[in-house]
Amino acid sequence: MAKLTLEEMWEKMLTGDLPRLQRIRRIWGALPSPPRCKLCNAPFRGPGGVLMRAIAYGPSPLNRRLCKWCIRAVHKNPGGAELEISVLFADVRGSTAIGEHMLPEEFSRLMSRFYGAAAEVIDERDGIVDKFVGDSAVALFIPGFAGSDHAADAIAAARGLLEKTGNDGPEPWIPVGVGVHTGRSFVGTVGEGDARDFTALGDTVNTAARLTSVAGAGEILISAEAATASGLETTGLERRTLDLRGRDQSVNAWVATARI
Repeated sequence: MAKLTLEEMWEKMLTGDLPRLQRIRRIWGALPSPPRCKLCNAPFRGPGGVLMRAIAYGPSPLNRRLCKWCIRAVHKNPGGAELEISVLFADVRGSTAIGEHMLPEEFSRLMSRFYGAAAEVIDERDGIVDKFVGDSAVALFIPGFAGSDHAADAIAAARGLLEKTGNDGPEPWIPVGVGVHTGRSFVGTVGEGDARDFTALGDTVNTAARLTSVAGAGEILISAEAATASGLETTGLERRTLDLRGRDQSVNAWVATARI
C-alpha cells in the first residue's frame, strides 16, 4: 500500500478515515471518562484520566480540547487539508455598553461565565473551541470529530448556548447572537515555529463571522448551506437575504431561536 502524502494523512485524520487513529479512538474510548481529547479520544477525567496523565496524555496547555500527544503530533507534522466543516460564531450583543456600566473585574467574571457556557455546549456536541476573541466564541465542527452530522451538531450547540445564557426567555443574563455556516475550509496548522496553531481558514469561517455580526440577541442565523447539510426543518422560520460586509454575493439564511 502506497504511503500517504502529508495532505492525504491530514484529510483522512480530519474526516475520521485514518485507520491508525480509528484504532486508537476505539481503545481510549473504552476507558472512562469524558471530557476527552477531540482527536484521539483519550479521557481526561476518571480512572482513564489518571492513566492518561501518567503516560503524558493529559490535556495540552496549548489547547485544552486536545491531549499533549496529539498537539505534539500536529506540530511535528504541520499541514492540513480542505474539507467541508461547520463553523459557529457566538457574539455578546452590546458588550461595549455592558462593560461601560460594570467594574472591569465584574465584566471579566461575566465574560468568563459566557466562555464557560460556550465551551460546555460545544464540547457536548463534539465541536472544538477554536478561540475566544474579545466578546466572541468560535467553534469548529469537523467530520472526524463530530461525524457526518456536524452541521446539525453546530446548530444544536447554538441552541444550547442560547438556553444556557438565558436567551430563550425575555431576560438573558448576557445577550448573545449566533451564526452557523457550512462549507469547505482549510483545516490544519497555521503559523511557524512556536507561533503555530490548529485552526480553520477561508470563506466559510469569514461568512460565519459575518452572519453573527448581524444576528440579534437571541437569534441564530443559519446559512442556507448549513440548513441543507443539517436537514433543518425550516417551516415557520423567517428567511433573510443578507448583504454581508466584505462579500460580493448575498447570503440566504434562516432565523432560528433556542426553541424553534
